[in-house]
Amino acid sequence: MGLKFMEHILILTHDPEGTRDWFCNNLGFRDGYHPEFGFPVHWLYIGEQDVVHIGRSRHSEHQDTYLSTPVDAQGVDYSSQGQPGSGHIDHVCFNCEDIVEFIERLERNGTTYSERKAHNSNLYQLFMREPINGIKVELNFQAREAIEAGRVAEWTSTGSE
Repeated sequence: MGLKFMEHILILTHDPEGTRDWFCNNLGFRDGYHPEFGFPVHWLYIGEQDVVHIGRSRHSEHQDTYLSTPVDAQGVDYSSQGQPGSGHIDHVCFNCEDIVEFIERLERNGTTYSERKAHNSNLYQLFMREPINGIKVELNFQAREAIEAGRVAEWTSTGSE
């Protein structure tokens, strides 16, 4: 029940290909499959698990909107400017179970979150910001669990529903 394991990090950088190559050449990751998001990304794998996601900082307005969370509209710019050395970890992701318990806990604590059905995958996601440091947190659940709980995503592959 609850958190199962840390799933991945997303690094936004001015040089996604160079970042990918460094992780692959120096640490032994392999570049592999990723869903279509409407902007370019690289997913790096250890075995069969994607662990590091890499994207270009400030690639497009669509990407900025897709990567935002509900509290981002409050005027704080969490995104990297894409200059050399400005690469940052955009979010941390945890694989989870018991979406009903998580939603009850988040709502009980007054945490603002958004819901998304991940593109052509079996994931249902909750996104929020940790308010002290601005770290975006992604919680991934099996889509079947969300459907059984009657959850309907605010975002899909085509944007806001």
